Amino acid sequence: MPYIAVTALSDVGLVREHNEDSLVAGPWTLCGTVTENPQTLLFPLGTPLVAAVADGLGGQPAGEVASALVVRQLAALGPALDGEDAVNEALNMCNHMVYSAADDNPDLLTMGTTVAGVVVLHDSVTVFNIGDSKVYDAAEDGLRQLSVDDSPPAAPGRRVTTAVTQTLGGGPSYTPVAPHVTTTSLSPGDRCLVCTDGLTDPVPDEELHALLRVHDDGRAAYELWKAAIEAGGPDNITLALVRIGG
Repeated sequence: MPYIAVTALSDVGLVREHNEDSLVAGPWTLCGTVTENPQTLLFPLGTPLVAAVADGLGGQPAGEVASALVVRQLAALGPALDGEDAVNEALNMCNHMVYSAADDNPDLLTMGTTVAGVVVLHDSVTVFNIGDSKVYDAAEDGLRQLSVDDSPPAAPGRRVTTAVTQTLGGGPSYTPVAPHVTTTSLSPGDRCLVCTDGLTDPVPDEELHALLRVHDDGRAAYELWKAAIEAGGPDNITLALVRIGG
């Protein structure tokens, strides 16, 4: 029977004091905690299944609150995300929720988060993002980014950006968002990598691909985390490998 395997972990890294990343896989959420050992969850292929990461904005208050709000809302809405329109609507709802929560508590003013993920349907995958967290098609012949970075162009030779041009929340007053949402076909054996920039800033795409190509999901997730740590672990590291099996 066809199934979806989601292998995920989240870690604070070596520099940050706490983890402002959150993650959702189906009804399961991981918010601000640390799981250096990858966890694998299996779901039947059929009902829409959402897997996403959210990266709370550093340098602004309560990033972990914003990212947790978003993944919990996506978990609740997940089974109804049956197409691009539904995903767009859900992300706009998340944006309203983050601003509304900040309006009700001055300590949360300007909190915000990025988000990136996939909704796996019966024969297709809807890819979405706002900000600079990423979704890749992790095919055998190479790594192809499916998400669209909301960030200024990096200087030549640099991967790391310090600003994003679009986030959920993040401002003193409500600002609408224009989510990036696309749909691609789906086949057994396909695998996607969903991750925050704590992985992709320190680890080049070529190294990500090399690790994914030679390891199964659980070992690959661990080796990706290890590569980010060995590169200095400058930020929170959260990732999910989403594979179609059966």
